[in-house]
Amino acid sequence: MRAWGLTHLPDLSGKKAVVTGATSGIGFETAKVLAQRGAEVWLACRDPIKARLAAERLETQGAALPIRVVALDLASLQSVRECAESLRRQLPRLDLLINNAGVMVPPYSLTREGFELQFGTNHLGHFALTGQLISLLRTTRNARIVTVSSVVHHFGTMNFDDLHWQRGYHPVRAYAQSKLANLLFTYELQRRLQTAGSETLAVAAHPGWARTELLRHVQSNVLVGWLFKLAQRFLSQDARGGALPGLRAAADPRVAPGDFYGPDGFLQSKGAPVRVNSSTASRNRAWQQRLWQISEELTGVRYLD
Repeated sequence: MRAWGLTHLPDLSGKKAVVTGATSGIGFETAKVLAQRGAEVWLACRDPIKARLAAERLETQGAALPIRVVALDLASLQSVRECAESLRRQLPRLDLLINNAGVMVPPYSLTREGFELQFGTNHLGHFALTGQLISLLRTTRNARIVTVSSVVHHFGTMNFDDLHWQRGYHPVRAYAQSKLANLLFTYELQRRLQTAGSETLAVAAHPGWARTELLRHVQSNVLVGWLFKLAQRFLSQDARGGALPGLRAAADPRVAPGDFYGPDGFLQSKGAPVRVNSSTASRNRAWQQRLWQISEELTGVRYLD
């Protein structure tokens, strides 16, 4: 069977899509393909100037419709709330929510509400955004929620006793925890959607090793820089390749509830997008439920009761 590629994407005319973190990298490439296939695309981004410049680039690169921009800082629950309110006012339907934005191994820092930055941005921000858009998604036929995780989730565990790393910060372990949280959230969300009788799909994807700005903190480490660059030459792919798993999760008609997509190459670092298995930890139902409860408490967002 021929490998899945962009030629397999259906026409998306009439669809409305929101992509978080779309000023560059995987988010930009995802938004570009969706727009070229006819979707009305909204860029939900922290920096309004970069977002407007990205929208202008997309409009010159084959977007079928004008690109819309909405402010979103996932490290601020107030910004998340204002973004969701703006989208609900302006959108009569929402077919695709692509939870793509994220941060990777930054120096220790906190969100506006005091959450560790990676957990707060990568998981809690998207949990809150999805929850505040869920009614719009559920009233749109065949809507999908695609959350972008990472192959690094295989090394993650949930440090429930210290989710915000107040007793010693390990940037890589914190990143792995946040990416594991993306999958725990996806699987619990899909279960709740099915229980509620909703046809909305919650699915996930990971880009493999994609060469994007997300890697800037890793590359700045002098001790590992030379080894990183050597490995990157053989194992990585560009942002366009990294966007393919998420695009397949978003638009392939054969996608099933709770599917997880990633590259088919060595160590899932690059290649054509295929269904992949997630870690045993990600399938821990007790962890899924516990994370959901904690996320509701921390964000104040409740949905699908």
